[in-house]
Amino acid sequence: MNWEQLLSLRRFGDENKRLRKEQDETRVGFEVDYDRIIFSSEFRSLQDKTQVVPLSKTDFVHTRLTHSLEVSVVGRSLGRQVGKLLLEKHPHLQNVHGYKINDFGAIVAAAALAHDIGNPPFGHSGEKAIGAYFKNGNGAQFKSKLTEKEYQDLCDFEGNANGFKILTESRAGRVGGLRLSYATLGAFMKYPKESLPKKPTNHIVDKKYGFFQSEKEMFAAVADDLGLIKRSEKNLSYNRHPLAYLVEAADDICYTIIDFEDGINLGLIEEDYALEYLIKLVKGRIITKNYNALQTTEDRVSYLRALAISTLIDEAASIFMKNEEAILNGKFKTSLLDVSQYKAQITDIINLSIKKVYRSKEVINKEIAGYEILNQLLNAYGKLALNVYNDSLSNYDKLLQNLLPETVGLADKSLYDNLLSVCLFISKLSDTNAMLLHKKLKGNIL
Repeated sequence: MNWEQLLSLRRFGDENKRLRKEQDETRVGFEVDYDRIIFSSEFRSLQDKTQVVPLSKTDFVHTRLTHSLEVSVVGRSLGRQVGKLLLEKHPHLQNVHGYKINDFGAIVAAAALAHDIGNPPFGHSGEKAIGAYFKNGNGAQFKSKLTEKEYQDLCDFEGNANGFKILTESRAGRVGGLRLSYATLGAFMKYPKESLPKKPTNHIVDKKYGFFQSEKEMFAAVADDLGLIKRSEKNLSYNRHPLAYLVEAADDICYTIIDFEDGINLGLIEEDYALEYLIKLVKGRIITKNYNALQTTEDRVSYLRALAISTLIDEAASIFMKNEEAILNGKFKTSLLDVSQYKAQITDIINLSIKKVYRSKEVINKEIAGYEILNQLLNAYGKLALNVYNDSLSNYDKLLQNLLPETVGLADKSLYDNLLSVCLFISKLSDTNAMLLHKKLKGNIL
């Protein structure tokens, strides 16, 4: 792969190439991407979607929105740091093509801002709940009516693939979705493969999948334009856009450190115990006098969190540059932080978060409720999707259909498209709206 292609400003529908040196410096195309994402309704719904604790009423626990904003900020810093080093290593990118340090930061920031835009209500348990409906619930009836890959898309419902659909799906008056630059879409595509085969290798790109069958053509067009290396033609798969490693690292940094911080602030992790873990990560950077002057848990954690994030940004940038050639050739098989010198400290923090936060009774109880809510919504709307396809709507189905937003198109042409549209509709609901819709369908509220 080469950086000239990878930094493409092309958007869906462009007939001519967009040149970096012809861009308006007051608002470069990569910065436009960020603006389009942040003003989208799908992004706004993240303000009421679970990061760690579902339906939390405290003001210091992160939602998907605050998490996404923080990942974007970390991604911007990481992208700029790497961009500076890349332009020093490949000066023609600046001298000939006009690329600048901030372009790398803008691409990573935009992709990082959107990285969770496809996540359904109730966090990762929401993905599992949708998958369970099709694999083990009433949705299993659809298996014989779908292709193997279509059915797998639903059984392993994936927020990354759903995010790509949201960003690129055309509808009346909005051809090409948000029409982001291909560079930003490439950086967003962490798992550039279809849902089957599952984990064919231990390469990081095979961990999950990145597009539904409905977006296969669009995904391939973006990947081919960027010059991503094709790994398989039969089961469409590519190597990652290099900047996707930076988006992933920004997310890894934030959920490792900030989810841990939430656990401390919620009282789920004891302060003395927690601070010891953070100090191990940043002990070489602590200014003892400044740290000892801090009087509150929040201030102490905040100080150590800032040092930890800065430390890991520097580490991720260093690892990326040391392995740039392998990354460009598709030979780098892990996440950046998986080969970090701080791997042991990161693992200790994550394991403590899993034990004390992710598996806390508060989280588990709300995840159980989320499973039930999503299962009931899928029972109702999955049946509607089938009955529209079969042209056998009941009066109840017609009422349900009238409640759907105009953007949800159900027809009698494709059951797969109908089911995916239903999943997309449900995935866009906030935690609260999913709960309210569930109550309406149960007749508990009007």
